[in-house]
Amino acid sequence: MMMQNTSLPQLSITGHTQLVGLLGWPVEHSISPPMHNAAFASLGMDWCYLPFAVRPEALAEALPGARALGLRGLNATVPHKQALLSLVDELTPEARAIGAVNTLLFGDRMVGHNTDAAGFMRALRETGFRPEGCRALVLGAGGAARAVSYGLANAGARITLLNRTPERAIALAADLQAAIPGADVRAAPLPQMQIGLLAAKADLIVNATSVGMWPHTDAMPWPEGLPFPERALLFDLIYNPPETRLMAQARAQGARAENGLMMLVHQGAEAFRLWTGVEPPVDIMQAACLRAIRLPH
Repeated sequence: MMMQNTSLPQLSITGHTQLVGLLGWPVEHSISPPMHNAAFASLGMDWCYLPFAVRPEALAEALPGARALGLRGLNATVPHKQALLSLVDELTPEARAIGAVNTLLFGDRMVGHNTDAAGFMRALRETGFRPEGCRALVLGAGGAARAVSYGLANAGARITLLNRTPERAIALAADLQAAIPGADVRAAPLPQMQIGLLAAKADLIVNATSVGMWPHTDAMPWPEGLPFPERALLFDLIYNPPETRLMAQARAQGARAENGLMMLVHQGAEAFRLWTGVEPPVDIMQAACLRAIRLPH
């Protein structure tokens, strides 16, 4: 993707500034504020994106407060995505099927959206990978795995879920089969031999766990000593560090590997469209994320 000129005007806040933001606990390390504010500045929009650290027990109070203050919408991150399901006025089919809300749109009704699945699928297709009919191995069964698996199942992929707690993978498979008629989703046990057999047949392997994320960059969700299939594409949803240990191992064995930065950017771009009705400058958002990741924590 060709990068645009990322020299931006200084963002200023006035009495006319439209606010949006992020709900989470904590939010200090989020790179969504610089991503969205770079987009607003580049388009000359009088909008501002703010992080809001909200304790879980205060979430229900925060929502009417945000609406009363005139915010157009909010993103949500851990640990609020599931809690919002019961707090909104309306859920989109995607949010209901995935079982998580990551974007709120305020209007006459408070609508809960999930842009993670669309963000992942757009990022995946940008790599040149075609998910239709592929054999996908998804590591994890949490919120990220739910969004990824929903997107893949809608595209007709054949999905196998692996998780340390098999009951969660089994429950996710059942939820997706109920939400998407004909979805080919199953859960498998986690022994190393089983992973090796499944990986050897996979076209796509997605790490939807947090194992290997900064600051625990020496960790890896892949069994030590197990070869990585060179024919498969590894999509690691982690973006900090930009290359995880799992990605390095996959590339060393001849496989392609991508990180989760563009999923982050595209899910943010989907939220931007919902709030503003304006097409977002994706290249500007990507550049802002890269700058933010390089800053010391």
